[in-house]
Parts: sequence; structure tokens; C-alpha cells
Amino acid sequence: MIAFGCSITVPDIYERCAAPGIQRAAEPDSKVFARASAGSVLRSHNVILDEVAGREDLEALVVVHQDVEILGPDLCRKVRAVLRDPTVGVVGCVGANDVPGIAWWEGSVTWASAVCRYRDLGGGDLPVYPWGRSAPPAGVTGEVETVDGLLMVLSPWVVRNVRFDEALALSHGYDVDFCHQVRAAGHKVVTEDLRVAHHHALKLVSNPEPWVEAHMKVAEKWDDAPEEDDWKTRARRAEARASAAWLLASSKALQADARAREHERRLAELTNRRSWRLTAPLRRLNRLRKRRGATAS
Repeated sequence: MIAFGCSITVPDIYERCAAPGIQRAAEPDSKVFARASAGSVLRSHNVILDEVAGREDLEALVVVHQDVEILGPDLCRKVRAVLRDPTVGVVGCVGANDVPGIAWWEGSVTWASAVCRYRDLGGGDLPVYPWGRSAPPAGVTGEVETVDGLLMVLSPWVVRNVRFDEALALSHGYDVDFCHQVRAAGHKVVTEDLRVAHHHALKLVSNPEPWVEAHMKVAEKWDDAPEEDDWKTRARRAEARASAAWLLASSKALQADARAREHERRLAELTNRRSWRLTAPLRRLNRLRKRRGATAS
């Protein structure tokens, strides 16, 4: 049995996004553990893991954000195929290697089978994480250092032995930390073609400070070198602020791209109208008259 879990903070978002996707992907015997947030998203995730861990028929747990919609009806088949390898612990739809911190998109993104689906500026789809400093030239699924937490498929072993770190600030970077834990325990983190749409606004981060603090916490947790003085803390904070600034700048770029698409859409709607086509000869005649008038002057 493949189970689905989701932590809900805004029920309307869950009903509009995650619920239809889960219904699309679930099998007749699948169990859905959609739970109201219990203090924090990570606490809710761990409650779901505790609830599912005792099931002997568990094949996998799909943990999905409330604003993420699973698009493919064949997710369970693909998950089973990947988890035939008993060393695989986590499967995701977006992943990267050479990850410098919780800003994993600054590493080498090897696979991204997801789109950003936005409602502002007329709505539409954009490639997920186009602001990354590197992008896969062709895209290759397989083993990675980390996957994006928007959708994480957990093996039964991981469900029973690994938990999300609830100490992380506002849940930022929990996906990187969780994948670190799984890999440290000797299990693989891999990507697969699990198509999803991430429904969210084009503004990527509103308050960078919690993100900066989370960046530092994860870095300190997984840094084996002993602390010598304050220079390392200052370096981590500078690195985190640089990544946050990159997110803010990329957010502006995403909004500009969406505005351009909206303008193109409106122009296409205008030029496809019957009245526009009927008056085309008149517009051409007016342009010809203007050119002749300019030549004569």
C-alpha cells in the first residue's frame, strides 16, 4: 500500500491543489493522511510518519505540500519501480548535486519534472526554479544529494527510522537536512519523473531573515569541523544573505517574465478579434499615407 501524507495550514489551498492530485495518483487501497498543522509543518510531518510507521503493508509514503498538485496518474507505478532498489530511501521530482547549503538550486540541478503554476498576472505556468545558477542540459534522473521538499517519497525504512528536524526555523531547509540524514544512514536519495505543479505566487521570499537563520542552522549541524572563532559564523551569514538576495532578485525576474506573457496574451486576444482583422486594410492604408506624407515633407 502506498500512502499519501499532507500537512494542512490552509484547507482551501489543500482542496484546490493537493487533494485533486492525490486523488489522481492514489490507488484503490491507498490511505490518505491529510492532517491539520500540529504546531508546525515539520511537527505535522512527523505525526504522520509516526501514524504510518506501524503499518506492515506500507510500500511508501508520499509527503506532498498542500499547494502541490500531482499531475501524473502513474506515480505509484514509478515509485514501486524505483523502490525495488532497497538502498533507495527518498525519491523526489526535483533534485541537485554539489549543494552548497539549503539553497540547493545553487548546486547542479540534475532533474526537475515540475512547473510553477501561478494565479497572479493572468495566471500560467513557468519552469520550476528557473532562477537556479545551473540547469540540466538534458535532464537525468538518478542519485542526488538532495531533493526539493515539495514532494518527497519515503521508503518504509525511512518512515520508521528518520524524522524531520523540528528545530529548523520556519521549516526552511528541512528537505536538505532530511536528505542529509538519509544519506548519512547509508540510503540513497534519487529523482524520478514524478510530474507536479507547484501552485504559488511569483514572490519567492517575503522575509529573508528566517531563511538566513535556517541556512546557518543546517550548515552548523552538518559541518564536521570544530568551531574556532567567529569568522565561520560571519561567513555563513554572508553566504546565507547572498543566497537570499539571489532569491529576491529572481523573484523580480519571474514577475517580469509573467508580465511579458500577460501582455503577449492580451495582444493575441486583441489581434484575433474579428473587428481587428476587418480594419487591417484601413490601418495599412493609414501607415502608407503617413510614410508618403513624411517623404513629401
